[in-house]
Amino acid sequence: MSIKPDIPACVVNCAVYRDGRRQDISLDQISDVLSVDDDSFVWVGLHEPAEALLDKLQQEFALHDLAIEDAHNAHQRPKIEAFGNTLFIAMHTAQLVNEHVDFGETQIFFGKRFLVTVRHGSSPSFSVVREKLERDPDILKLGPAVALHGVMDFIVDNYQPIVSDFQEELDDLEHAIFSDEFHRDTVQRLYTLRKELTLMRMSVTPVQDILSQLLRSETLGVPDIVRPYFRDIRDHATRTADYIDVLREMASAAMNVNLSLVTVNQGEIVKRLAGWAALLALPTLVTSWYGMNFRHMPELAQPYAYPILISVVSFACVALYRYLRRVRWL
Repeated sequence: MSIKPDIPACVVNCAVYRDGRRQDISLDQISDVLSVDDDSFVWVGLHEPAEALLDKLQQEFALHDLAIEDAHNAHQRPKIEAFGNTLFIAMHTAQLVNEHVDFGETQIFFGKRFLVTVRHGSSPSFSVVREKLERDPDILKLGPAVALHGVMDFIVDNYQPIVSDFQEELDDLEHAIFSDEFHRDTVQRLYTLRKELTLMRMSVTPVQDILSQLLRSETLGVPDIVRPYFRDIRDHATRTADYIDVLREMASAAMNVNLSLVTVNQGEIVKRLAGWAALLALPTLVTSWYGMNFRHMPELAQPYAYPILISVVSFACVALYRYLRRVRWL
């Protein structure tokens, strides 16, 4: 059993794989390993490394200055760029934390004999991927393309549970929309949900282009046996992006329906208020006439004028009430 070299805490993994078998090495040994012409490859995993460490890796792997500059800046858009025989890939990672999506970033340096992953922010560890691959040395014999596939597949697969949670939350919000009471929190959560879906779309959609360019690249000699697996990741990313688009449309429709229902409810309230106002206006109008203290008022001198007036006003009010009920204003 080899003794694990003393490496910085931000270096999660630093190993060489020969014939699919892992051997831990130090950072200083990387260039020595790569100088030997064999089928081995180096896999280094970093988590929020310091600039000095990235500069050290630049020397060991002969990385391009622009690629290292992008790795220093943890706010890259998802992209793929070629620097000679090295590919630089930036992907966004996502995790659901307290019902909100927390985004991170993973930057990948991919060469014929090495793979370097740099994680920033909220990003799950790739130890699960390494452990799974290390259990099958025959797969690792195919080179760093297999490790790259494992990392990218892990990132894309982590999108799906988040989108599924969004679907469940959207279903709950749709039920809340059609409740009898208006809740401001429902509208706020719908807006937040649509915003997070938009951010998810900005993270997922570029992955399709990244994988398409990677599949078209002949420079790095990705084994033909591995290419179908990258196409599978692209299919997953495409389905996830389409699913996100559908949810965004549903969230927008839910917001519009909610606003429409609020408007309709307000209109119903106004109609009811207008109906009751009309019922109150009828007797108010009649009594205001008889409250003017004129001497010659209709039926004023008749002994049954007052009961007759009350009966007429009551009948008119009942008739108006029944009419308003029939037209659904009350």
